[in-house]
Amino acid sequence: MRERLRRLEDQARLAAATLEERMGGLFAPTLRLGVTGLSRSGKTVFLAALVHNLIHGGRLPLFAPYAEGRLAKADLAHQPDDDVPRFPYEEHVRALVDERIWPQSTRRIAELRVTIEFESARFLNRRIGRGTLNLDLVDYPGEWLLDLPLMNLTYAAWCVEAAQEAHRRPQDAAAWLARLGDTDPLGPAREELAQSLAETFTAYLKAARADPNALASLPPGRFLMPGDMEGSPALTFAPLALPPTGAAPQGSLWAMMERRYEAYKTHVVRPFFRDHFARLDRQIVLVDVLSALNGGPEAMDELRRALTAVLGCFRTGKLSFLGSLIDRRIDKILFVATKADHIHHTDHDRLEKILEVLVAEASEKAAFAGAHVDVAAMAAVRATREGTATQGGEELPTIIGTPMAGQRINGRVFDGEREVGLFPGDLPDDPAAVFAGPRDEYGVTTLRFRPGRIERSNSGLTLSLPHIRLDRVLQYLIGDRLE
Repeated sequence: MRERLRRLEDQARLAAATLEERMGGLFAPTLRLGVTGLSRSGKTVFLAALVHNLIHGGRLPLFAPYAEGRLAKADLAHQPDDDVPRFPYEEHVRALVDERIWPQSTRRIAELRVTIEFESARFLNRRIGRGTLNLDLVDYPGEWLLDLPLMNLTYAAWCVEAAQEAHRRPQDAAAWLARLGDTDPLGPAREELAQSLAETFTAYLKAARADPNALASLPPGRFLMPGDMEGSPALTFAPLALPPTGAAPQGSLWAMMERRYEAYKTHVVRPFFRDHFARLDRQIVLVDVLSALNGGPEAMDELRRALTAVLGCFRTGKLSFLGSLIDRRIDKILFVATKADHIHHTDHDRLEKILEVLVAEASEKAAFAGAHVDVAAMAAVRATREGTATQGGEELPTIIGTPMAGQRINGRVFDGEREVGLFPGDLPDDPAAVFAGPRDEYGVTTLRFRPGRIERSNSGLTLSLPHIRLDRVLQYLIGDRLE
């Protein structure tokens, strides 16, 4: 009963906030774009590049409003939520353009609003005057994303899943599994024991997160980024072995951990979903497919399971006009394989096919609910260019870029200043092969390159950050709202 009341309260708050926003945006409607992705997928870089290209007018031939000369201007505006930190756009652009380094990963939630003025493609609308669209962008740590499936899991179900996941990572989880086996879930609840278990479990999560082949951090995400909640009971719990009797008395360790797990969902997960996720209109999901490929079939399967679980929490579908006044649904989802500049363009179609297989289950559910779903290969900021090399009389496609200082390949250590050209590897024609075959059959370069230099026109005019298919992404996500 308590759970149902909480859900009803959340729905009522969402309806009130949506109605207020719709009424206030009659002449300048708002589109809330969710930028989602697991850790290291490039969310921060994507947001900085998207805003930079909109404001400064990059090379966007597939973005119809810009290509047709209908995009009058795009400017940063005051964000709508005063209690959410501003996305540090200028700081990230300075890092990319002036220092040619990648900006720091997201450590907290942040928001930015871009106001776009445009001429409509429709004759009658043009007679009325310019149109205006407020594009709200929300950034948050990838670690928080994997907390969403916890809303639908009981403590007992989570304990089972956590134990299964730990056995898939025996090296990282050895100490934690030993503690799990030595702990009596029906023993007395003691604070020092709870803290010790939580510390051991957190150490395991950190070890799993540090694995270069790990694509998905393990929940709870706030254990790695506690912030001002560090040390609170809501962050001092851990999975336990299921009680042999199926029930645990009051005062037991199990009862304490279960209560704190529910408190974590109440005070951390649900507010994040209600205040941010449930308010989205469109969704882009960034996926680091290439890193998963280098991790082998196990990493690919881990990524597939994580994406399916997270996307099951999205509110997708179409609403009637009246329904849209008090509710929100995600009506478009775009899955994007990032870092497309790390492979040759002849492999981009293969990369998209692999992504389609990865998200097949999740996209099928979204499409069934009425949402439009598509995939793309993209580099929000291009770090390489393409070339050819001759080896044994055969021409090989190469990528050319400046590896970051300290990067290694075949015993060579790079200084961060010199360019290198290399054959990036081939992707298989059959996308199913990456879920079964040995990873050395389809591995791609693991080098990290510095951001590319800013482009300039023939007259010396500074252009926007170079990219691959950012214009196609923009067209899919917001093009129809600028007609």
